[in-house]
Amino acid sequence: MKRSRVFPIALFLFAVTVGIHGAHAQQPPPAPVAVAEVVQMEVAAGQAFVATVMPLKRAVVGSAVDGRVVELVVHEGERVAEGAPLAKLLTATIELELAAAEAELDLRNQELAELEAGSRPNEIEQAKAKMLGAKADMEFGRAQLTRLQQLRTSNSASPEEYEQVKARASQSEQVYQELEAAYDLIVEGPRPERIAQARAQVAFQQAMVDRIKDRIKKYTVMSRFDGYVVVEHVDEGTWVTSGDPVMEVVALDEVEVVAYVVEQHAAHIKPGTTVRVDVPALPDEVFTGEITTVIPQADAKSRTFPVKIRVNNTIKDDGPMLKAGMYARVELPIGPKQSAIMVPKNALVLGGPQPLVYVVDGDQRGGSVRPVPIEVGVAMPNLIQAKGPLQAGQRVVVEGNERLRPGQSVVISRVVESPSQPARVGSNGGNQHGTD
Repeated sequence: MKRSRVFPIALFLFAVTVGIHGAHAQQPPPAPVAVAEVVQMEVAAGQAFVATVMPLKRAVVGSAVDGRVVELVVHEGERVAEGAPLAKLLTATIELELAAAEAELDLRNQELAELEAGSRPNEIEQAKAKMLGAKADMEFGRAQLTRLQQLRTSNSASPEEYEQVKARASQSEQVYQELEAAYDLIVEGPRPERIAQARAQVAFQQAMVDRIKDRIKKYTVMSRFDGYVVVEHVDEGTWVTSGDPVMEVVALDEVEVVAYVVEQHAAHIKPGTTVRVDVPALPDEVFTGEITTVIPQADAKSRTFPVKIRVNNTIKDDGPMLKAGMYARVELPIGPKQSAIMVPKNALVLGGPQPLVYVVDGDQRGGSVRPVPIEVGVAMPNLIQAKGPLQAGQRVVVEGNERLRPGQSVVISRVVESPSQPARVGSNGGNQHGTD
């Protein structure tokens, strides 16, 4: 009976021991993370303003010539690169003109090459042979004439016969002179003036070809910058005249967020300031931008000044994250300086009901993480205000935080330096601020 009771108890203890060891064996190793310190510093108080996302550039691209649209290369919503074609117009007739002009240019080039090459060796030899033959005839005629002159002194030759030989001798001498001059011309080659004329003809014809090619380029409507097609003004087969709109393209790699600020606050806004931009349609994203311009012209009715903030967009496979016309809210620093808790932007974990950061509790080597919900405030370069139960000097995870779980063990692989000088807290509880 005792044996039967002892055995189940031993089996239970063995199972518990195995379960404990198994649980320890299944615990994941500490996750490597990079951390940065929470800093306290003075920043201007911010206020949210309604804003609109606008493209950095917008162009209505028109046709430079009259013609019929034969192809739309891109369509609405598609991305297009700088210099890429948007649409093509019919060019059949002008391409025939180009072919004729290029053929004429080839002819002029061949004529110039012939002149620049000069006479061929066999042509020179042929001219020399004709000249020497004419010279032999001339010398023979002179010999005959000399002989008849001697015979005439002894009245052995008639005057008629003498005049005939004299005429033949003169003719053979002229033929020789003509062939000698032709030989000299062949040896010397074409005159420089003829070569210059041929070069001028080539240059003129090249200009004609270039002009026709430039006309053909105008039959292809091209984009002037990287962007997206947002409007198609024509269809294939549409006849357009010079200046008619073909497509509308916007640049969205960078966007301008335009907010309208009342005149009481406009004086406090300075270009170059980094600000936070919230887009309600993208609640899991936090954007920051730089104020580029405060337009010094208020709307006469609302007495508000346009403020432009430049924001780098995120381009994904399905298009830009920030799209033209999106509603946004901008946190602009318009109030007096106040002490604020700042964390690196990379420390924010979004996607839940509220932004949070992971605080590392432990020593310099690591510890466990604890999520701390926060509200974001004003932004600075690489830093953003965190409103919540955080204190200066705490360490927050800035790399590896996207896969953490509450209470998970971590090991600190790297400490990221704070990008800005924090305010030092003195022993009297006051803030001693370093200079920027």
